[in-house]
Amino acid sequence: MPDQCADVYFTDPPYYDSIAYADLSDFFFVWLKRLLPEESVLRDPFDLTNGLTPKDRECIENQEYEVDGQPKDRGFFERTLARAFSEGRRVLKADGVGSVIFAHKSTEGWEALLGGMLGAGWLISASWPVTSEMSNRLVARDAAALAASVHLVCRPRPDEAPVGDWADVLRELPTRVGDWMERLQGEGVRGADLVFACIGPALEIFSRYAKVETADGREVGLPEYLEKVWEVVGRSALAQVLGTAEAKARNGAAGAVEEDARLTALFLWTLQSTDGETSDSANAEGEDEERSGEDDDEEGSARGKAKGFRLVFDVVRRFAQPLGIELPKWEGRVIEIKKGVVRLLPIAERAKQLFGEDGAQAVATRLEEDAAIGIRPQLSLFPEERPAAPKIRGSGRGRVKRAGAEVSDDGLIAAREATTLDRIHAAMLLQAGGRSNALRALLKSEQDRGPEFLRLANALSALYPKGCEEKRLLDAMLLAVPR
Repeated sequence: MPDQCADVYFTDPPYYDSIAYADLSDFFFVWLKRLLPEESVLRDPFDLTNGLTPKDRECIENQEYEVDGQPKDRGFFERTLARAFSEGRRVLKADGVGSVIFAHKSTEGWEALLGGMLGAGWLISASWPVTSEMSNRLVARDAAALAASVHLVCRPRPDEAPVGDWADVLRELPTRVGDWMERLQGEGVRGADLVFACIGPALEIFSRYAKVETADGREVGLPEYLEKVWEVVGRSALAQVLGTAEAKARNGAAGAVEEDARLTALFLWTLQSTDGETSDSANAEGEDEERSGEDDDEEGSARGKAKGFRLVFDVVRRFAQPLGIELPKWEGRVIEIKKGVVRLLPIAERAKQLFGEDGAQAVATRLEEDAAIGIRPQLSLFPEERPAAPKIRGSGRGRVKRAGAEVSDDGLIAAREATTLDRIHAAMLLQAGGRSNALRALLKSEQDRGPEFLRLANALSALYPKGCEEKRLLDAMLLAVPR
């Protein structure tokens, strides 16, 4: 096609490593060859010895294949996309408009796509989520599957585009992303769909320049800029659900709830779905047994999948790291990291941490009985005679190994103190156990302590998916708060 001959450039490129299109087409290809044995086009034009579909040059990330001795990794995907987008920019008129559809739940996939677009000279001006994915498709049975495809609106970047100042870009970013998040939330866009729909407005700031430089002349790359984008989105989300102090806090900053609460709130916020039915049912932990295949192993297959909400590790890390949340610190305490997936531990698995071995067994038995027979018999987690607030152990572990030697927790008292989230989970477990006296005593002590307990409890109640055990227990616990 001649240069600048098209008014619209519209494409739906491969979704990074999500779908191996050529491998899937082999199923149909072999039957077509049987039906049309003499058809000359039914062969690999790049390799006449290949009896199946072409795969080596396919624009996806799949390191099982090689091109010129190099694996088809993220770099291959980005370079191949850049060549395709460069051709699209060549044939599009200077005042034409482009649209690129993408739906991928990993930030790596998005960075590869955006790197290809910016490298080809495109200016990304907006991004619109369009609900296009069926909630009953197979991939939606995993955690945090996107309900929408994001349409990136773009135009050819002028050849004479200026050099941008990094400080100016960073000043403009929070306002641009904040306004877009507010607009999309008003239209019902939630969770991962909302996160990736903010990429367009954020990239408009960055991609309008030929390059962006710091005051000392260092060029700022796309990965560094996207880290700032994820941070702004994460802080904006925390500001909405927990308040401004928590959004600005890093680590154990005074005047804010602890890291585990911020991590849990951000996790649940990202897990929300634009499709209301998905957030109500498919993400409910009671139905999680047959979702996510990442936990498959011989032992796990025998006992069923562990319950709990899941997100791809890459997504959680991208938000947590800029906010000063250290994921390894909370491994085995409020989250579990396994095979590239982060699982938010259900409160039944936290009972042992908070109440000891006997309490954990009692609560686990109780929750199993609830699911099996639908009744709520009374359990005895604590003696009923003395209505004192129960002692909560906190989420620290009993002993810690450092440099090959065991170190007692006596020197780590601050790390073992019960956090606000620990105390909320303890109250939920008391509610599950039917221990009304102990629950009332705990709630009374929290009211005397300050407003953080109830403020966080109400925020989590709004974030948990409807119908899940956590939300039911949390709402019931809140009804028991003395007025």
